[in-house]
Amino acid sequence: MKERYDFREIEAKWQKRWAEENIYKTADFSERPKYYCLEMFPYPSGKLHMGHVRNYSIGDVVARFKTMQGYHVLHPMGWDAFGLPAENAAIKHGNIHPADWTMDNIRAMRTQLKQLGISYDWDREIATCHPGYYKWTQWLFLQLYHKGLAYKKKAAVNWCPSCATVLANEQVKEGACERCKTPVEKRELEQWFFKITAYAERLLKDLELLEGWPEKVKIMQENWIGRSEGAEIRFPVDGMDEEIVVFTTRPDTVFGVTYMVLAPEHPLVEKLIEGRPEAGAVRDFVRRVRNLSEIARTATDSEKEGLFTGAYCINPLNGERVPILVANYVLMEYGTGAVMGVPAHDQRDFEFARKYNLPIRVVIQPPGMELDPQAMTEAYAGDGVMVNSGQFNGLSKDEGIRAVIAYLEEKGLGRGQVNYRLRDWLISRQRYWGAPIPIVYCERCGIVPVPEEDLPVLLPRDVEFKPTGQSPLADCPEFVNTSCPRCGGPARRETDTMDTFMCSSWYYYRYTSPRDDKQPWDRARVDYWLPVDQYIGGVEHAILHLLYSRFFTKVLYDLGLVSIQEPFTNLLTQGMVLKDGAKMSKSRGNVVSPEEIVARYGADTARLFILFAAPPERDLEWSDQGVEGCYRFLNRVWRLVTSVAEGLLEAPPKPAGRLVGVNRQMHRLTHLTIKKVTEDVGNRFNFNTAVSAIMELVNALYQYKEVPETDRDPAVLREAVEHLLILLAPFAPHITEELWEITGHTESIHRQPWPSYDPEAIVEDEITIVVQINGRVRERVLVPADITPEQMKEVVLAQPRVQKLVEGKQIVKVIPVPGKLVNIVVK
Repeated sequence: MKERYDFREIEAKWQKRWAEENIYKTADFSERPKYYCLEMFPYPSGKLHMGHVRNYSIGDVVARFKTMQGYHVLHPMGWDAFGLPAENAAIKHGNIHPADWTMDNIRAMRTQLKQLGISYDWDREIATCHPGYYKWTQWLFLQLYHKGLAYKKKAAVNWCPSCATVLANEQVKEGACERCKTPVEKRELEQWFFKITAYAERLLKDLELLEGWPEKVKIMQENWIGRSEGAEIRFPVDGMDEEIVVFTTRPDTVFGVTYMVLAPEHPLVEKLIEGRPEAGAVRDFVRRVRNLSEIARTATDSEKEGLFTGAYCINPLNGERVPILVANYVLMEYGTGAVMGVPAHDQRDFEFARKYNLPIRVVIQPPGMELDPQAMTEAYAGDGVMVNSGQFNGLSKDEGIRAVIAYLEEKGLGRGQVNYRLRDWLISRQRYWGAPIPIVYCERCGIVPVPEEDLPVLLPRDVEFKPTGQSPLADCPEFVNTSCPRCGGPARRETDTMDTFMCSSWYYYRYTSPRDDKQPWDRARVDYWLPVDQYIGGVEHAILHLLYSRFFTKVLYDLGLVSIQEPFTNLLTQGMVLKDGAKMSKSRGNVVSPEEIVARYGADTARLFILFAAPPERDLEWSDQGVEGCYRFLNRVWRLVTSVAEGLLEAPPKPAGRLVGVNRQMHRLTHLTIKKVTEDVGNRFNFNTAVSAIMELVNALYQYKEVPETDRDPAVLREAVEHLLILLAPFAPHITEELWEITGHTESIHRQPWPSYDPEAIVEDEITIVVQINGRVRERVLVPADITPEQMKEVVLAQPRVQKLVEGKQIVKVIPVPGKLVNIVVK
């Protein structure tokens, strides 16, 4: 019998045995109900951080719990292995290839995950940078291309003139390059896009199906998609054969338009200013504004700036000439890149009009008052009646919207329109370390997709990493130069690689068939396992990753490749791990290394603390004292179980007959704890309160252990200890496995069935009632739970302490409150 809890020896022993026995290997099919538990896979940066530990510990508790409940659980792990950091390391150090850097990091992080005892089926491990994976990423690109959902067009990119490179949005901090702090410019490049906007309405509507998702995440997706109903109105440009198309949700205010505003990026700007005196100033303004970040241009507290182009357009409903301006707050990415200025009824337009002394015209009068444009201090955006609007005067706001749309459509001046904030997904990256886009360019045939039988288009290893502003693949003639799949003539390959979101939008399918080299997945396996029953990850991925995954699944459904329309049935977004009130980061110097915690306290302590410290959806404040407290608790469990382990299996597995006194109390608490932990883990993911209940059971067992053996029921003790270990097993898998063996069991604790509580056991036989005399609490009495009010009176009045307190006094009345108290009134 080991007297000391030696976590190093115990954890190494069981990790080795689990691997040798392949205890977590998952069969492809089973007669048991399936349960697919998945945590978002990590980028292999080299080291796990505490956010990782929290994410994977949560998932492991769920996977182990569901396995013990009788489910056939799939719990895989892989690596989101393409991305910028690997390439940046190659550029910085020169002698580190992204593939080597990535694989070294994968090896390190895999070792860490195994040290934590996470129950992954490592036979299903995937890495998105492996040709056996990205072959199918390229195959999926081709499916979207053939369906008309992948296309190429010019788009603006972030350009750092100092580094001479294209930057992803995440590399731009406050309008500057995060590496060299040089202000970032915008450049136009040919880019590949996915037409996610074609699925905007389905992505929005099907949020209703996601009952197992947090409401806040669904709202975030709804806002990102940004559906709005209104009208598209065409404003002819005065003196030119051009028109400005505007989308507005308030067509009822069209008679209040006093100016038009274009985004600096709008393609008409250059045509409008050509040959005009305003051209030079407008071009300078456009260059300056285009390089500002979206946040800097659109934040509510940002100064709104604009400049007159010298051109006018015509309001199609009243024929008025309206000046055209460019302004910093209008973005080409939203709507049509043009906004009709209605300052009386839009606050942003109002502030802009006041600043530049533009006219303000009221066209909606609120009920019971009359707005004066000169006296207005803010825009009026509420309901009212149309005025100054010709034939539409007198209509309500809603009536006016419908009537104006009908008129626009009748006269061919516009149409009713549903618009979305969502924009098509730009997947091109001018980078090496990503999945090559399977397209070639032929002078004779144009854009030609690579035939599926020629996949994968392999990344060449021998490339030079330098900041040139284009993918290193462009300087690799062995890669670029190829032959056209159609005509056989000379052709060149696409040198852009795919956004890593592409890789992570389908990886959960590949886990079902990770080694299949004939197809991306086996249909029977996907139909068996999908959708994912429980998806777990950070809320920072609540929009793009989840939205792109939902888009992919809908496309795959339409192509007949899968049978589901939503990939994730339930979603848990865990909070961040904080230290000293701030998110852990190297720059703040507040990082706690998981390796240090595991080395000092063990993996079970690290897991237990991260699960006990806070509910999973909330941020967790790191506490060294909390870690030490969890370590002390595991030591208490060790001492408790080892002190009673000898001969434990010789006792009956469960009590027989009627229990009374301390045996009854211990038996009842055991089943109350089973009920509490089962509900907290299975229904609410309240791991912290589940652990707290287990701790209370340990405290009670210590007290029960002190009861004389003659008064203690061995079956009650065995039942309590065994259930303690089983309930704790998903949280602390190593120590519970060791103690399970020490107490005489031969089969793994993680293959035991999850216990169910006995409803009769948790019924209270006895309750404590309060005795009040003239309203003051003077005594507490233990009585049978089914005692009647009359019996309550008799028992209370028979208590020696009560008799002494009422001695010599007149009892006026005795008032029993069933199950709670007896109040004695004396004088």
